[in-house]
Amino acid sequence: MNDQAIMENLLQTTKGACDLYLHGTIESPTQNVRSTFDGALNENLCMQDGIYKSMAQQGWYPTEQAQQPQIDKVKNKYAGV
Repeated sequence: MNDQAIMENLLQTTKGACDLYLHGTIESPTQNVRSTFDGALNENLCMQDGIYKSMAQQGWYPTEQAQQPQIDKVKNKYAGV
């Protein structure tokens, strides 16, 4: 397995953990449990951001800048929702 594949797996795993922690935070029955899940969520979001930035630096997570007409089209599509 190459470095890019490892980083992709780490990113996907971290995103999955964020999803679980988010649901734990939302569904927490007490403030104590909510704070614990919320802390774990924030830590994982920071980890996910670091992984993403490392991948982007290597060119493994290319992004493109959305043009204003594309943004306006999507905005208008959901404006009435």
